[in-house]
Amino acid sequence: MADLERLENDSLKGLLEALLLVSDDSVSATDLAKATGAAPGDVASALAELSAEYADANRGFQLREVAGGWRLFTHPAFHDQVAAYVLSWDQRRLSQAALETLAVIAYHQPVSREGVRAIRGVNSDGVITSLREKGLVREVGHDAEHGQAVLFGTTRAFLERFGLRSIRDLPPLEDFAPDEQSKQFIRERLSGRSLQSTLEETSDDIDDERDLLGDGSGESEDTDADAAGDESDE
Repeated sequence: MADLERLENDSLKGLLEALLLVSDDSVSATDLAKATGAAPGDVASALAELSAEYADANRGFQLREVAGGWRLFTHPAFHDQVAAYVLSWDQRRLSQAALETLAVIAYHQPVSREGVRAIRGVNSDGVITSLREKGLVREVGHDAEHGQAVLFGTTRAFLERFGLRSIRDLPPLEDFAPDEQSKQFIRERLSGRSLQSTLEETSDDIDDERDLLGDGSGESEDTDADAAGDESDE
C-alpha cells in the first residue's frame, strides 16, 4: 500500500476548505483523509485548526463538527439577515405546522402518526409526508402494541439543518416554558406514560364520536326505532 501523501499544513487546509465548500452534507475526517490522501490524524488536526482560526478571526462562517462530520455554517451573528435573504427565495421552508410536527417527532421519537396526533390535537399525516419528502424524518420501525403502526424518527439531514451532533444535543423543551405549569405540561407530554394515556383518550374520543353519529342516525328514524337500531348495528 502506497504511503499517504503528506501535504504542507497550509496546502492541506486550503484543500479541505475547497472540499467542504462543494459538499452538501457534513463530511467525516476519514472521508476527507481519503479525498486528500493525507493521514487521518493530520486531517483531524487541520480541521480543528481551521475551526479555531475562523472563530478567532470572527469570520462570517464557521466550521463545525455535526452529525459525525464537518460542515461549513454561516455565523450565528448574521442569522437574521441570512434567514431573511434565504427565505426570500427558499420555497422549501417549513410551515408552522411542519415545525410543530417536527418538534414532536424529534423530542418523542420513535413515535407513530397517532402519537403525533395525540400531542398536536390534529391530524398530521400530510405534514409528516411533507417532512419525509424533505428528508427530515424517516420510518424507523413499527409499534407491535398498536397494530404495527409505523414509527417515525429524525434523520441525519435534520441534525445537519439544525446544527446538532446528535439528538442528545436538543435543548430541553422546559427551557422554553414561561411558567412552572407549562414545564409540568411538557414533562407529562414527553413521558411515555402520558403519551400512552393520551393515545387511549384519543381512541376513546374517536369511539365517542362514532357512537354519537350512530345515535344521531337512530334519532332520525323515530317512526321505526327498531329498524334504525338494526341499521346502526350493521
